[in-house]
Amino acid sequence: MESQESFSKYAIFEIGGKQYQGIEGKTVAIEKIDGNPGDTVEIKEVLLKKNNDTVEVGQPFVATGIKVSIVKHDKGPKIIAFKFKRRKKSRVKKGHRQPHTVIRVESI
Repeated sequence: MESQESFSKYAIFEIGGKQYQGIEGKTVAIEKIDGNPGDTVEIKEVLLKKNNDTVEVGQPFVATGIKVSIVKHDKGPKIIAFKFKRRKKSRVKKGHRQPHTVIRVESI
């Protein structure tokens, strides 16, 4: 378990229709976004912000965004899709690896 101090600043943000929790200074794997590793991106779709004792809830979004930096682009585990028709020797095997981006939350 991490100490309570590390959760004093965090935000819940939305990217690509999915919601993620970001703690300041930690990394998060999200859906692929444009940019090169090392670039700084501002995310404006912030649903909730917590700074020490104050909690800011957006309706639907908070007025200020958060700054994140892109650490790397990567691919997830391989997912196999196998389709066949019985007694016909018809088999199709497809593989897919979903791309994702690892980001570090710089400032909330």
